[in-house]
Amino acid sequence: MTETQEIVYMDAVLRPNQSLSERGFAIVMAIVGVVSFATGMMFMALGAVPVIGFFGLDALIFYFLFRASFRKQREETRIIVTASELQLTHTPNKGGEKRVTLPSAFARVELDEPLTTSSWLRIEYGKKAYIIGRFLTLSERKSLANAIRAALLASKRERHFS
Repeated sequence: MTETQEIVYMDAVLRPNQSLSERGFAIVMAIVGVVSFATGMMFMALGAVPVIGFFGLDALIFYFLFRASFRKQREETRIIVTASELQLTHTPNKGGEKRVTLPSAFARVELDEPLTTSSWLRIEYGKKAYIIGRFLTLSERKSLANAIRAALLASKRERHFS
């Protein structure tokens, strides 16, 4: 038997924008460390020894906040549209994977207009709705909604005309 390959009309991976590269993070932390150390030494020369600990604590908090931000940026959503199905695969930043497969004939793309910060991009099927791209800007949500609609329309054409 031969396997039939389905045409993929859309294969998109959504990831949050990175605030800083690993190299940039190392540079920023080096600058924070040098400034904290130099300022701490200046205060120590003036006799305010406990201030050194506070500068060190500030640098440590800065480090942990950036690390937490990097962890949140590991989130990923993959959207695949073929003639028969729309597949959503979401990988949260904590790991694990959630996968949903919907028939592309009945999947709808909804985005509330006018666009506001609470206008979520939803893939709806029946009474269920799946929100995707929460981290996207409003213009990116609208662009993605149009792209998914175009892919669903192309998949519909294949079902009806082939």
